[in-house]
Order: sequence, then C-alpha cells, then structure tokens
Amino acid sequence: MSKSPSVSLRHAITLGGLVATLIILFLSSVFVFAQGKHQEDHSKGQLPFGPSESIPLDQPGAIAGVPVMSAKEFTAAKAIYFQRCAGCHGVLRKGATGKPLTPKLTRELGYEHLVNFITYGSPAGMPSWGTSGELNEDQIDLMARFVLQDIPTPPEFGLAQMKASWKVHVPVSERPTRKMNDWDIDNLFSVTLRDSGEIALIDGKTYEIKSIIKTGYAVHISRMSASGRYLFTTGRDAKINLIDLWMNPPATVAEIDTGIEARSVETSKFAGWEDKYAISGTYWPPQFVIMDGATLEPLKIVGTRGMVVGTQEYHPEPRVAAIVASHYRPEFVVNVKETGKVLMVDYTDLKNLKITEIEAAPFLHDGGFDATGRYFMVAANASNKIAVVDTKENKLVQLIETGPTPHPGRGANFVDKEFGPVWATSHLGDETVAIIGTDPVKHPQHAWKV
Repeated sequence: MSKSPSVSLRHAITLGGLVATLIILFLSSVFVFAQGKHQEDHSKGQLPFGPSESIPLDQPGAIAGVPVMSAKEFTAAKAIYFQRCAGCHGVLRKGATGKPLTPKLTRELGYEHLVNFITYGSPAGMPSWGTSGELNEDQIDLMARFVLQDIPTPPEFGLAQMKASWKVHVPVSERPTRKMNDWDIDNLFSVTLRDSGEIALIDGKTYEIKSIIKTGYAVHISRMSASGRYLFTTGRDAKINLIDLWMNPPATVAEIDTGIEARSVETSKFAGWEDKYAISGTYWPPQFVIMDGATLEPLKIVGTRGMVVGTQEYHPEPRVAAIVASHYRPEFVVNVKETGKVLMVDYTDLKNLKITEIEAAPFLHDGGFDATGRYFMVAANASNKIAVVDTKENKLVQLIETGPTPHPGRGANFVDKEFGPVWATSHLGDETVAIIGTDPVKHPQHAWKV
C-alpha cells in the first residue's frame, strides 16, 4: 500500500528540516571557529575580540594554509609581538639574538610547531611563554597565527613626528639652581617596573622606595648625566624621559618619542661638552637622533641602513643597540646591530657631522668599558664574539671568540691575582662566564684573551 501524499510530504519536510538544521549548525560551528576560540571578558583582562566580531571566511588576498585573522586580532598580536618578541626576532622578523620568523620559515614549520615552540621555549634562550604563565592559550594561538602572516612594515618616524611628541614640562629657567631635597642621589637605584611603564627610585642605603615615576613602556636603560643631576630613561616604546633629581620630589622635566621601538640613551661626557647633547638610538626606524641635553629638542637624525660587515649585503633594518659616550673624544659610540658597525659620532659640528666607521662583527648588542674607560667591550652576540674598540685611537683592537651568545650588560671589571685587570661576560647560550684580560701595558701576554 502506498503512502499518502500528505505523509510523504510530512516526512520530506521533517527530513529536510533535519538536514537544514544540521547545515545551519555546521556553518555556525565553522563561523565560530573562524572567529577564534576566544570568549570576550574584559573584566579578566582578555584580548579585545571574541564571538561578537565577524570574520569573513574568504578574505581577499588570503593565502591557502595560513589562518585567517581579523583586524582586531592582528592589532592585538602586533602589540604582543612588539612587547615580547621584537627585541630578539626583529621588527621585520629577520632575526638577531632570536631566530628569523619570516613567513617562508614559519609556514614550513606549521601552526602546531609554532604553538609548541611558543608554549615551551627552547634551551637556546627562547622563553617558555606558555608554561611560565606569561601568555595564555588564547594569546599563544593568536601569536602562532600572527607569525604565519605576511610581515607588516611599521611607519617611519622623522623630525616632524618627534617634534609633535616633544614636551618640556619645566623649562630650564624654572628649574632649581640647587638641590632641593635631602636624597643621597649618589647612592640611588633606578629600577624598571616593566609592564606598568614606570621606574622606582630606591635609596641604596636604606632600600626605601623614594618615588615611582611614570616613564615609557618597559624601560630598558636608565642613564645618569655627566653632572649627576639628571636621569635619562628610554622605554622600549622609544619614549625618553629626562628626570631632574634636584627637584623635590624628582620629576620628569622633558620627554620625547624618538621612534617606534628603542633600547638606548646616553648623554655627552667629554670634558667641556658635559650634558650638552643627548642621543637616542632606535630599533625602529633604524636610526639615531642627537638632542639638546637639557630639553631633549631633536636636532639631528641619522639613518643606519646599509651594508653588512663582511658580506657587503644591504640590510633594511640595522637596529641601534648600545650607545656610550667616549671620555677621550667628543664622540658617541653607536653600535649598529645587524651590520656589525661601531660608529664613532663626532658631535662638535652637527651641521657637518663626522662619523668614523669601525668594522666589528654582525649582531652587536650590549657592552661596557674596561676599568680605564678607554676600551669599549661590546658583544656581537649571534656571532659569539666580543669586539674590543679603542675609543682613544678610534680603531678595532680585537675580535675575541667567547661562548655562545655573549650578553654582558655592562660587563664586570675586577683584578685577578694572576691575569691582572679583567672584564667578564655571561652568555645566553650556556652557563659559562668568560673572563678577558684588559691590560695591554702591564699584562700584555693576557690582554684581549679569554
């Protein structure tokens, strides 16, 4: 007996409804997955995106095999990359202390490998962002997808942008003519409060926190002026603060943004030129700027893009790393990371600037003077070398092979009973400390040797 048309139609409608429901559920699940697994909850400090944000499944220009990211996700990931990753891997992800993260390399590794690498780190120095609790699962997912994308190029930052950010809060004429507080500023610590964008000034005798001052994000360097009155700080966001320690309480009297990302600041130290100029070197754009030492007014910007020592290949992102002031000449010692050049910048005539270029080794990073203040010892960390620069004669003295990835900070000077004056560096790549002889006069047999 055949089924009545009404029964067949009813079954067809029921079956069709079931199929339609399944299709809707499937599409909904795909849509939610494409938006990411994030649940938006600003009260818990999570990233500002979630299910409320619509992400098209087929974005124009999307690359097969590369996860789609929304504009909000991409912006959030860029912020994390700047804060946590760019210092080692580079703004353009070409690598330095850390490995390159160019799309060609990351896409070969794949999403799962990147998630594991970000989560667990590596013995070579990559932090374990996940197991340490620094990044949560959503953020790790975000960053794994981010480094699979094409590399965004940040904007340049010239004189107009610097002057727009420049502020003199207290003009020189209104600053105190004598010290107005009872602090022992010769025994004062400037301690970075990284994520809050502040420094703490701590009494070196009592360990009392005397003051907390707003600065740029994640201050990388606190540098004293030649006079001992002013404290210069630079955040990783390239904000420079000039703090007057004579005020009661000490406070920022001038500030300026010198770029997108930075690591170094210094003030002139040569006799007769004390504190006349200050200098900031930036990771992005790759350049340095010489400023008025009392107001931070930007005066002269010099780019550092150029050819790499040895290979003579052009590099688009040679970042400015350590900067120190020579005590033997009116010069700043500017270390350019990727090209491996030490620039001796004569600041006596900014209109007709003279720069002596000393070839060292690629990936110059941090360093400090020997005990005499004549020889600058700088780590070419990814080259596993220490470069010794004579700031009196303006020449390279020696390239010294050390352990993997030397990272001295300023290094440590002391006198050894057998080897005389020495300078020491630790390493990122292993647990060793290399001790280098620094006395070519009385201990020439040990000078510039590990």
